[in-house]
Amino acid sequence: MADFAHKFKKLFGTGTPKNIACFVDGPNMIRKELGIDLEKVKHKLEKYGKIKVAKVFLDQYASDKLIEAVTNQGYDLVIVPSDVDVALAVDATQYIFNPNIDTIAIVSRDSDFRPVIAKAKEQGKETIVIGTNPDFSTALRNSADIVIDAKE
Repeated sequence: MADFAHKFKKLFGTGTPKNIACFVDGPNMIRKELGIDLEKVKHKLEKYGKIKVAKVFLDQYASDKLIEAVTNQGYDLVIVPSDVDVALAVDATQYIFNPNIDTIAIVSRDSDFRPVIAKAKEQGKETIVIGTNPDFSTALRNSADIVIDAKE
């Protein structure tokens, strides 16, 4: 019976907004040539629920100007000395097991995050991928419940 209730809740909701945890792959998405506006990303996500966690992951070479811009847009900043993808995946996976989070959103074009999306779905979480072309992974897009183009 609990399984039915879980499926019903997932399909029809409870009337309360879903809580979203959003993780941005900074080196992959915050590039001049892509022209991604993180504020617009937030607005797009808010159509699907309430953003409870919004983190941008950057490497140690991020400029002070970029760090300030990200912070000014209301994102928490995570600066890692090594592989951004690994740090983001580990952090996102922690939120998959948080009962207060309903939806995991990954902002990236990178197929490396497919295991995070798969684990989220396995745990009953809704998944959103936000990315854009060029090089928006088809495998990543096909793994998510909802796909959003960051530039549309």
